[in-house]
Amino acid sequence: MSKILVTGGAGFIGFHLSSRLLARGDEVAGLDNLNDYYDVNLKLSRLKQLESRDKFRLHKMDLSDRDGIRRLFENEKFDYVVNLAAQAGVRYSIINPYSYIDSNIVGFVNILEGCRHNGVKHLVFASSSSVYGANTKMPFSVHNNVDHPVSLYAATKKSNELMAHVYSSLYGLPCTGLRFFTVYGPWGRPDMALFLFTKAIKEGKPIEVFNYGKMRRDFTYVDDIVEGVVKLIDHLPVPNPEWSGDAPDPATSYAPYRLYNIGNNNPVELETFITCLEDCLGRKAVKKLLPIQPGDVPATYADIEDLEKEIGFRPATPIAQGIGKFVEWYNKYY
Repeated sequence: MSKILVTGGAGFIGFHLSSRLLARGDEVAGLDNLNDYYDVNLKLSRLKQLESRDKFRLHKMDLSDRDGIRRLFENEKFDYVVNLAAQAGVRYSIINPYSYIDSNIVGFVNILEGCRHNGVKHLVFASSSSVYGANTKMPFSVHNNVDHPVSLYAATKKSNELMAHVYSSLYGLPCTGLRFFTVYGPWGRPDMALFLFTKAIKEGKPIEVFNYGKMRRDFTYVDDIVEGVVKLIDHLPVPNPEWSGDAPDPATSYAPYRLYNIGNNNPVELETFITCLEDCLGRKAVKKLLPIQPGDVPATYADIEDLEKEIGFRPATPIAQGIGKFVEWYNKYY
C-alpha cells in the first residue's frame, strides 16, 4: 500500500485513477479546486463515489496556492504524486490565457517543489498530445522534437515537460510525463466532443462538426489511460546510459526522466466517430459543418512502441465499445 496524491482528483481522469488506486489498496489524497470551468455538480457526483470508499480524502485547494501546497506536502509525506490537475481545453486557452499560466505553470512548479523537498519517490504528470502542434510526421513519436505548439494550452504542457526535466536533472527527482491522446468514456468532461454530441443529438439539436468532419483523432478510452498510468507509477524512470548531448533524445535523459505517449494507436475520422455514436443512440445527428478552429490540429496518432516495450501494455478498447459504455453511463446519469 502506498500513499498517493492525485491532483485533479474530482476531474474525469483523476476520478477514474483514484477509483482504480483505491481498489488495489492504496491510500489516495485527492486535490481539486472544484472550479466552474464545467458543471461543478458533475465533479461533486464523482467525489461522492470516491468519498464512499475507505482511504480517500479530498483537499480542496488550488495548485497555485504556494503555501497551501507546501503545507500539504510537509504534513502528508506522499510516496507518489500523479499530477492531473490543469486548466484544460485548447479553445478556452484562446479566451482566457491567464488561467493556464496560473494552473499549469505556477501550479506545476508548486508540485515540483513539494516533491523535491518531501522525498516523493516518483512524480507522474499529465502532458498532452497537443504538444505535437504543427508536427505532421505520423505516428507522433516521443523521440521527435515538439517545438511548434499551436495553442497556449499545448505550450504550457510542453513547459511542464521541460520543468520536470530540470528537477529530475538538478535534484534526482524521478519524473514521468504522459502524453494523453483524446481521452473519452463515462464521467467525461462536458466540453469534450462526445459529451457535446450526445447531449445535442438526444435533444434534436445540431452538432458542430469542425474541419468538415475530416478531423482524425486517436480516441483513447479512459480505462486504458488509467491502466497505463497505474503501471507507470510503479515503473520508476532511470537515466538512459546511451543519451548523448550531440544527438539529444527528447524522450529520455541522463537524469531519471521519461516521456510516453498513451493513445489507442488507431486514429478515427470524426465522421466515423459520429456514426458510431448515432448507432449507440439510435438517432441521426443534424450536422453543422464548420472549418477547423484556431489552435486545433487536423490529426493525432500515437506511436506507443515505448509503452509496449517498457511496461508490456497497449490501449485496446475499440471505439464502438467505448462509445457504447459512455452512452450507457450518460443515459443512467441524466
